[in-house]
Amino acid sequence: MEIWNALSKPPKSALKQITGGRLKGMTDINPQWRYKAMTEQFGVCGEGWTYEIDKMWIEPGADGQVCAFAKVTLYTYMEHLNSWSRGISGIGGSMLVAKEKNGLYTSDECYKMAVTDALSVAMKMLGVASDIYEGLWDGSKYRDAPPERPVGDGVQEYEPKKQMTGEITEPQKKKLWAMMKSGGMDNEQAKSFFSFKNPKTKEEASDFIENYDVYLDEFMESMDGK
Repeated sequence: MEIWNALSKPPKSALKQITGGRLKGMTDINPQWRYKAMTEQFGVCGEGWTYEIDKMWIEPGADGQVCAFAKVTLYTYMEHLNSWSRGISGIGGSMLVAKEKNGLYTSDECYKMAVTDALSVAMKMLGVASDIYEGLWDGSKYRDAPPERPVGDGVQEYEPKKQMTGEITEPQKKKLWAMMKSGGMDNEQAKSFFSFKNPKTKEEASDFIENYDVYLDEFMESMDGK
C-alpha cells in the first residue's frame, strides 16, 4: 500500500468545489496535480510513467448533443524488474456538442478533456486521489478514516462474509444517505444516485456501500454523457 498511500491525498490547493450544474457540491481535482504526483512517485513522464491513446470516438446524445470519448492505457516503470508494468486502462468522456442556455455549443477541446478524464480513471487504480473518491474530504478539510478493527492479536485477518438475506434495512439506507451527503450531494443528486443502483436487498445495499466510490464514478460518467 506504500504507493497507494503516497498518492491518495491531494493538497487543498489542488481541490475545487463544483458550484454549478449537475455535479454541484462535488469536488474537482486539478489534473496537473495528478501528473505531478505521478512524477514524484515514478519519475518524469516518458521515463517513469507513460500512456498511450488507444482510441478516440464520438457518440450521439440527446437533443442534438454529441459526446466525445477516449480510451487510454497507462504504464509505470518497475525498476526492481527493469521493465514496464502491464497496462492500466481508462475510459473518459467530454462533450463535443453540448446544449446550453443559448443553444448548442461546440467545444474544440473535447478530446483533450476526454483524454484527461480517461487518465484520471486509470490513475485511480494506483490510488491517485483515492481519499476524495472515498468521501474523506468534506469540502474544506479531510476527515479521519475509521480505524480498521483488528482481529485476534491485532493482525488483520480474512473474515468470510456472512450471507445476507432480506430487504434493504433502514440503517443501510441511512448510511448510504449519510455517505452521499458527506460527499457534498444535495437531496436531488443523492436521490438520483440512489436510484442509479436502486438496491432492494441487504446484499445489494452492502455491495453499494462497500463499492461506493466505484459506483459513484459510474454515476458521474453516466451524468456527464447526458
